[in-house]
Amino acid sequence: MAASYDDCSWTSPDGLTLHYRDYPGPEGGTRTPVLCLHGLTRNARDFADLAQHIAQTRRVIVPDMRGRGMSDYAPDPETYNPLTYVADVEKLLAERGLTRFVSIGTSMGGLMTMLLAQADADRIAAVVLNDIGPVIEPAGLERISGYVGQGRSYPTWIHAARSLCEVHGEAFPDYTLEDWLDMAKRIMVVSQNGRISYDYDMAIAEPFAKPGNAAPADLWSAFETLAGKPMLLVIGELSDLISPATVERMRELNPRLETVTVPRVGHAPTLDEPEARAAIDALLAGVE
Repeated sequence: MAASYDDCSWTSPDGLTLHYRDYPGPEGGTRTPVLCLHGLTRNARDFADLAQHIAQTRRVIVPDMRGRGMSDYAPDPETYNPLTYVADVEKLLAERGLTRFVSIGTSMGGLMTMLLAQADADRIAAVVLNDIGPVIEPAGLERISGYVGQGRSYPTWIHAARSLCEVHGEAFPDYTLEDWLDMAKRIMVVSQNGRISYDYDMAIAEPFAKPGNAAPADLWSAFETLAGKPMLLVIGELSDLISPATVERMRELNPRLETVTVPRVGHAPTLDEPEARAAIDALLAGVE
């Protein structure tokens, strides 16, 4: 079966070759395209099912951020930070003439969405924030710091899946072995030595571990630029990254904010869950 997307590339401001998937949508389609932005240790495959679904009605662009997937690794690890990722995406948007879009951001991708809005909110037609807000809870950051950049590898996909279960089992208590295998194939690849390894540069952990680098300061001001925009916040019921107080403040600042909670799931929902998918479809139905 032919690929439902095109593998494309663009060049970052500092000369890296970066990859993105371009799901063209229906021929002659004129609806506002969707930009999907993945999380810290993820890549474009994280949105494979959702992008395929959305592409029935509109174009979808899914980048691999630097150091992930098919994009170049950065020679300077200090460039692995949200501000640089946003600069990379700005270049992509400019080169491809994308002047208006819906942004769907998972975790780090949600932080990037807020920063994109801070630069120019008028171009953003609607927003989906997946289990992320302007305040990141310390317990969640500590948990992520405990596994990012560990560089483990595995002899088989079964071993990789079982390892993911050991690390993330509390966040996905109902996952079966098949679910863990699916997750492994989203975030890992067969390396040159034949072992299964994570599909990102382990050096992303270096700047992440430094105080204040996981997210830019004062994201509330960035979030406020989205006031009045159609917005969906997807929350994992078991999430440790976003608090009820943060959600309430987000509602105050944007009365158009809708929320959906995915039961029995922590950080972060895949957005393939029925609750999340239905809510995303409802949001997009209101965007021409």
